[in-house]
Amino acid sequence: MKPALLDSAERPVLVVMNFLADAARAPGLRVMAESIAAKPGLIGKIDPEAPRAGSIYLFASRPQARAYHAMHAARLAKVGAGPIRAAYPPSTRR
Repeated sequence: MKPALLDSAERPVLVVMNFLADAARAPGLRVMAESIAAKPGLIGKIDPEAPRAGSIYLFASRPQARAYHAMHAARLAKVGAGPIRAAYPPSTRR
């Protein structure tokens, strides 16, 4: 049986976000990273290697991905992390 996600009319959406972050901001960024797991529609997250911080996120829908992007970009800007880059690579369906 397929997972319910694959039966949906919507395709999962990748969001690739990254930004420059220095060691002074690391504790605050770690707290943010820990809160990400509770975001609605988040299916998975991959963290890239330094020197840029950020992650690759997989959301169940584009609206959930866009809502997360807006929220996360705003809170990163508040702590002075940036510049923030985000991309939505094209998704494919088998």
